[in-house]
Amino acid sequence: MKKFALFYIAPAAFLMLVSGCDKYLNEAPLGLVNENVITEKPTINTVTSLVDASYIPLSSTLNLFGNWDWSNGLVIRNDFIIEDIASGDMLKKWNPDGDQAWMDQLSDWTFTASNGAFNGIWSYDYEGVSRTNRAIPQLMNKDLMTQIGMDETSRERLLGEVYFLRAFYYFDLVTNFGDVPLLLKPLAKFSEAYEVAKRVSKDEIWNQISEDLNQAYTLLPQGRFSSTAEKWRASKGAAIALQAKTALYNQKWQDVVAKVNELQTLNYYHLNTNYFDNFDATKEFADEEVIFAYDHQQGKTPVRGNGLTALIGWGFIAPSQNFLNEFEANDPRLAYTVNTDDKNVYKLLGAKTSTYKGSDDSPVNRIYIRWADVLLWKAEASNELGNYSDAISLINTVRQRARTTPTFSGSNAPQGTLPDRNPASTDKAQIRNWLIHERRVELGFEAHRMNDLRRWGIAKEVLSSMGVNFQDNNYLYPIPQGEIDKSGGLITQNPGY
Repeated sequence: MKKFALFYIAPAAFLMLVSGCDKYLNEAPLGLVNENVITEKPTINTVTSLVDASYIPLSSTLNLFGNWDWSNGLVIRNDFIIEDIASGDMLKKWNPDGDQAWMDQLSDWTFTASNGAFNGIWSYDYEGVSRTNRAIPQLMNKDLMTQIGMDETSRERLLGEVYFLRAFYYFDLVTNFGDVPLLLKPLAKFSEAYEVAKRVSKDEIWNQISEDLNQAYTLLPQGRFSSTAEKWRASKGAAIALQAKTALYNQKWQDVVAKVNELQTLNYYHLNTNYFDNFDATKEFADEEVIFAYDHQQGKTPVRGNGLTALIGWGFIAPSQNFLNEFEANDPRLAYTVNTDDKNVYKLLGAKTSTYKGSDDSPVNRIYIRWADVLLWKAEASNELGNYSDAISLINTVRQRARTTPTFSGSNAPQGTLPDRNPASTDKAQIRNWLIHERRVELGFEAHRMNDLRRWGIAKEVLSSMGVNFQDNNYLYPIPQGEIDKSGGLITQNPGY
């Protein structure tokens, strides 16, 4: 058994610790360096590698943690399944078939706690937590940093990055599962894993997210990019944005407005003139809108390409008719999102062609936060605070960019396309409906929809209208059954599963 294996597996609270571990213990974890090197011969490169490895569970690279392990949800990160398919925006495939039926169970909400979608996202997120927990103690050890010759500016930046990433992974866990185990240090033996194999309240998780983001905010440098040489790294702007999103999900409306105002004052981000510039693989890190994205790259060893484009080539990822019907007449965003005739999802393909369709190593980035999303957070908070004119103005700003974006063929949208919402409205419910619509069409297929429906408390209403048997207990996903079994029941299940 390689010495690094236990450090790789144990922190994830029984992800692969108790059962079926031989398969993983005999393989080098992707993106990690040998534990002997870290502890016995640390260098700037080995410490930086720990930080770099902490990003990897955010990627859409195929088979990071398994070898075509579809049933356990480990072939690819499952955001699009638990967000877009589950919400009714996306169908598994253009042509229905029996392939990967567990994905269809998310579509019709007939899943059980053993469904691979939940094991997959849980595994990816806790692997991310595990990796950040290995990096933080190294970077906190100032004597070690002096020994290896890392300057204080670099140390603080890297530490800020991993605090941001740990907050990001826990944000994903708490919004999907509620109470979850809280791991804040690397674990080296089985007894420690058993000690942390218990759920803590979601309030404690949210508090930890806020603490980590406060650390990231303090440590990350000023500027749009924390590193001009590696623009993909988490930045201060990303930390502020996630603080705003955390406030949004906890209905701290004034904090949302304050944080977005802070970002606006920094003047780092603007809506791209052309909607598709957000997704164009040739304009990555040169656009004005993307705040945080995973940087996929072609031809790297270990592999770093986007495998979601391969799934599109295999017939996966199709729009539901309900989603298509949501778009207003002549909205340019529809054609940039999906071409139903050619079965192309352009915003996920990163091009207005099928260039990367079927590629398991495409350079198309995975976008997690962009400015239009952030502006709509502020619009939502403003509406809740009774600042109706501000909310409508922000919604109209997003609509204006959409209607002035050239159509897919390069022409202008017809006169009257996407007219402004009435700026004089004081009808809070009406404004909220405008916002709900705008988020769906602006952010379609970007893995936000299901969380939106749940936090608004309208998931049951919306999905029931689609003929889906959504129940009250479904506002949280089930804890993966395998985690409960491997913990001997120390990890408990969400009600109703």
